[in-house]
Amino acid sequence: MLYPEIQPYASGQLDVGQGHTVYWEQCGNPAGQPVVFLHGGPGGGCSEKSRRLFDPRHYRVVLFDQRGCGRSTPHASTRDNDCAHLLQDMERLRELLQIERWMIYGGSWGCTLALAYTQLHRERVQALVLRGVFTGQPHEVDWLYRSGGAAKLFPEPWQAFATALGPLATDDLLQAYALRLENEDPACQQAAAMAWCQWEHAVISLHADPNPAPPDPRHCLAMARISAHILRNDPCLGKSGFIWPVDYLHGIPGIIVQGRFDMVTPAHTAWRLHRDWPGSELRMVHEAGHASSDPALQQALVGALDDMVLMTRRPV
Repeated sequence: MLYPEIQPYASGQLDVGQGHTVYWEQCGNPAGQPVVFLHGGPGGGCSEKSRRLFDPRHYRVVLFDQRGCGRSTPHASTRDNDCAHLLQDMERLRELLQIERWMIYGGSWGCTLALAYTQLHRERVQALVLRGVFTGQPHEVDWLYRSGGAAKLFPEPWQAFATALGPLATDDLLQAYALRLENEDPACQQAAAMAWCQWEHAVISLHADPNPAPPDPRHCLAMARISAHILRNDPCLGKSGFIWPVDYLHGIPGIIVQGRFDMVTPAHTAWRLHRDWPGSELRMVHEAGHASSDPALQQALVGALDDMVLMTRRPV
């Protein structure tokens, strides 16, 4: 289903300013079609499996860990960590690697960055493959982190998430978690981070393991701390003109891959994006949720990236 394991042929740490360094790597064919992988989260980081979505014979794959997560430093930092800075980091990386135009793969929060980047730098984007569409609108955030949406479908894990911070939590759980994850006590931060990740694990996959291994504390801290910070404080999210309308996508080839039973980023947003983006293709995967590890979604993603080779083929 995935391509075989592959190692990077180049990697490094890019100083992007404000005390941040961003880890990047390249794998596949150095003379192939450039494609940048934008991971989810915010704060999720890349993994070895991220490389394996792409045919290494045809793609020059660029992966990077966004500020504060994965192999980027400082770990779990929220300072100067927002959409605008992440888009600047992408441009610095593109210039460093001397790429004129690239294709973008973005999943979930990575989809938000892919669309925002295209809005700013349309001339640099050759094509888009998007998974689990999230566009930073308030109702999308409310669905997952307030009681009106996913909570009604997953009441047991929601109750655990909603009560994990104790009686001091306010009615606005997102604010409460953001404040707790900035607490000076590392143990307090970590407890909130683990509760955050357990809630997300409960809803992310159609094939969730009922007895999962304990989540990695380091990964959870970056994921929860950066997610809560950006979703609560980023001045771009919910702003008029951020992502919508999508006239800037007209003429750019695109494939949208969406799990029918995605409980993190429900299918309506993907459908709306497809409706407003002439020439785009929506591939609804009926046996999948949000997680790119769901087998049917994984197969659809590899298929979409394989098909995009034909749409962006260049001599190699």
